[in-house]
Amino acid sequence: MAQAQYRGTGRRKNSTARVILVPGTGNITINKKSIEEYIPFAYLHEVIKQPLNLTETLGSYDVLVNVNGGGFTGQSGAIRHGIARALLTVDPDFRGVLKAAGLLTRDPRMKERKKPGLKKARKASQFSKR
Repeated sequence: MAQAQYRGTGRRKNSTARVILVPGTGNITINKKSIEEYIPFAYLHEVIKQPLNLTETLGSYDVLVNVNGGGFTGQSGAIRHGIARALLTVDPDFRGVLKAAGLLTRDPRMKERKKPGLKKARKASQFSKR
């Protein structure tokens, strides 16, 4: 029989993460690399593992992630969101714990678009009276 797979999609800033949870030993693979190899910052590893720690399922699922767009922080937040959503398909009873920690809410903060006549979203050229 086929092995159970639980899927979830997470987004943050410009990053999108497609997450698959497979029963296993707790390995986290991001874009076919280990978590330590892909993301060099230890505090972001903790961000990614947060939903697994809260639901006490850290060693029981292998996490396979396909993520693109944005930087390390945005990608880590997207992975965390995807793992939380995938855990809901594992057991709907996790909803209360994950919701209380704010892991099911998509972070709406995005980069503001550039406006015409300005150098960036809000940066204008220096004003001179003369």
